[in-house]
Amino acid sequence: MEIHRSSCVGRGDPVWIFEFGHSSLRRFAHRYCRWLAAYRIKVLTMAIPISYNIRNMILRKRLTLMTALGIALTVTTTVFLMMLLAGMRKAFVSSGDPLNVLVLRKGSTSELTGGFTKDKMPILRQLPGIATDSHGQPMVSGEWVVVVVLPRRNGTAEVNVTLRGMEQDGVELRAKKAKLVEGNWFASGQREVVVSRSIHDRFSHTNVGDMIDFGKGAWKVTGVFDGGGSAYDSEIWTDINQVASQFNRQGAVGNAYLRATDPVAADSLKHRVADDQQLQLDGMLETEYYEKQTANGGGIRLMGFIVGLTMAIGSIFAATNTMYAAVAYRSREIATLRVMGFRRGSIVTSFIFESVLLALLGAAIGIVLMLPFNGMSTSTSNQVTFSEVEFSMRITLQVVTTAVVFAVAMGLIGGVAPAWGAARREILAALRD
Repeated sequence: MEIHRSSCVGRGDPVWIFEFGHSSLRRFAHRYCRWLAAYRIKVLTMAIPISYNIRNMILRKRLTLMTALGIALTVTTTVFLMMLLAGMRKAFVSSGDPLNVLVLRKGSTSELTGGFTKDKMPILRQLPGIATDSHGQPMVSGEWVVVVVLPRRNGTAEVNVTLRGMEQDGVELRAKKAKLVEGNWFASGQREVVVSRSIHDRFSHTNVGDMIDFGKGAWKVTGVFDGGGSAYDSEIWTDINQVASQFNRQGAVGNAYLRATDPVAADSLKHRVADDQQLQLDGMLETEYYEKQTANGGGIRLMGFIVGLTMAIGSIFAATNTMYAAVAYRSREIATLRVMGFRRGSIVTSFIFESVLLALLGAAIGIVLMLPFNGMSTSTSNQVTFSEVEFSMRITLQVVTTAVVFAVAMGLIGGVAPAWGAARREILAALRD
């Protein structure tokens, strides 16, 4: 009998082979070496199963739930503020029509501060590219925008509301956005108004047939319209001549709206008005004008950033504390994983992944808690017109995506230090704990 010493591939472990004059045992030993090397390579490169993290989260369900709720609180605050911004943006941006061109006095930034003489209106009506109304006339509306004060239905306060005086074409060029739902449109030359459904629901004396007091007297409510969630939902409409008379604006118009035949004509009209040295007016697409109005959300955006950042720091500490507790609780498990051959990188990845799972659970809870607020109406003050603007809070895909990314970032930051500490522990010290 001969004794041979061989080495297994990969780790150099000795395998003693006894030969009885033939090579069968030698072949068996070599196969064993190859299997052992392959097994060790697999252990060294494979990741810790996800089920391991999930089972441990379930085992520590109380700590898991408390941490997830802390993250959920941060997510709900962030989602709430983002819903406000999304609703405000929809209210303003959806108001504009790409075929409507707004004409303002040169240098004016809003309808409230505009104003130019009426003798420029005939020139505007003759510009090429303007669509015609049902009577074959150029679809142009001279308008005045003023602010009036109305009492709320509950009698708690009086609030600034936008009153828009317009020509008859002003209703027609907004026909895609505003639909009459009750009564009739105002008559030209009469002290009549139509109110938005939102105004009707929130303010006193706004039912059809009621009389509203503002300006120099009382106005009759003849109809209610639905603005389709746009900024028109915060307006009252009436005849421009009545507004000019009641608020001493005769001989001028605050702004004008031109209805273009197509988008190319709208862009051409905008530049033609702005470039005409005789007119001394500015032209912009209605969509561009309302896009600028979304600057009102800057304060909410800043507040959301400060509040969200402050709460996120607290949530990160909570997640870090949870993961440190998990490391201390599972000290022997971690050492056992090391003995089994799992690399430090696999352990770090596993604990960071568990922290992210906690954050995702918190994000899911936070988003679900905010679902009842989707579509809820609220209001803010328009910093340009100083009137109240109503809008509905919206949970959009962008809001959800941002909330999830925010939560994952908190989980990643909160899990790095505990994961690194777990991987660096000495095996023998961990087994003795």
